[in-house]
Amino acid sequence: MNNQITIAILGVGRWGVHLLRNFLEHPQVRIGAVVDPNSERLAEVKRQFKLNDNVLLTTEWQAIKQVPDMSAVAIATPATIHYDLIKYALNQGYHVLAEKPLTLDPLECCELCQLADLRHLILMVDHTYLFHPAVEKGQAVIQAGKLGNLRYGYATRTHLGPVRQDVDALWDLAIHDIAIFNSWLGQLPVKVQATGTMWLQKEDTGTWGCGDTENVFVSSSSLKQGLADLVWVTLTYADGFQAYIHLCWLNTDKQRRLAVVGNRGSLIFDEMSRLSPLTLLHGEFDFQDNQFLPVNQSQEVLEIEKGEPLQRVCDRFISCILKNTPPVVSSGWVGTELVKILAALTVSLQRGGQAVSLKAENWGLEAGDWELKSGNWVLKTEDCGLGDKKDKGEITNDQTSIFPKYR
Repeated sequence: MNNQITIAILGVGRWGVHLLRNFLEHPQVRIGAVVDPNSERLAEVKRQFKLNDNVLLTTEWQAIKQVPDMSAVAIATPATIHYDLIKYALNQGYHVLAEKPLTLDPLECCELCQLADLRHLILMVDHTYLFHPAVEKGQAVIQAGKLGNLRYGYATRTHLGPVRQDVDALWDLAIHDIAIFNSWLGQLPVKVQATGTMWLQKEDTGTWGCGDTENVFVSSSSLKQGLADLVWVTLTYADGFQAYIHLCWLNTDKQRRLAVVGNRGSLIFDEMSRLSPLTLLHGEFDFQDNQFLPVNQSQEVLEIEKGEPLQRVCDRFISCILKNTPPVVSSGWVGTELVKILAALTVSLQRGGQAVSLKAENWGLEAGDWELKSGNWVLKTEDCGLGDKKDKGEITNDQTSIFPKYR
């Protein structure tokens, strides 16, 4: 394979410009095209990054197939259009790096992952925190058993804007902390709960996220029926560990803090800390004279490697393409699991905090569920049992599972 990867950047808004910057600085990348619906934004980006005339600037994303040797795309558009863009790119034979979340629908995520596997293409999701040096270090600390027996975790992610108009605070913010907890614990939650409040963007319908409470799969239109500004999340894991997350984009007290507590200490990841983002607080109880006494208390500031997490994301994406190896840390399948969790939390939000169990029974499609039509791989919906997308999921009254049974 040629060691020079030609890539298109789809979307150069608040996050897309950082992707563009990092890929421009990458020695094994050539920017072939930049796509954005705003032509003035394209002109501004061309001036800002001094793009040469060989870079295609276009408002039409289908135009990227005109670029010779195009082999990958980086997508930083609203999540509501991820599915169409990613599916088109995969069918064109392009490797894909997509901003989180992968899509707003677990079934769409699963379909895209299967399509990428079928076509032997890299599908990676930009879960930037999974490449943060402090998160990587924290995972090593916990796996080394330095906290003892893990008891519970908590996180706070609050700020005053930006306020999204396509997804609520749950879908915008929770994915970061859920991804970190899953990574640190090495497991996925088996049960979730969420409650929330709307102030800024509530509609007369009074519904949360999905609209139709019998359909757990979030659609782009139904998300606009009411967007929660404040959300409280509880994740329960198979070993009984619970994590509590506070999310709000309507809070002047900006916090980016996550902790895991064990019987021998606590590990704190605090992005706002001026000293260090990662601190290990040692301490435990000793039972003496019929009372619990704190002992062995100390604070350890952990040294963290230098490096921009997004640069690491971009490097990993290019490396996976060149080496033809899957992006294990942040693959499309990892992104799919996170979307499943968010979908379940949306159901709980709709139902006033009712617990929702997560079970992936018979999840996924087989290679035989696909067929080649007009040069594109498409699902044989009549054979694999998907049918109309609105009928793909079910919720039982006892919340035993929110996932469909394909066969």
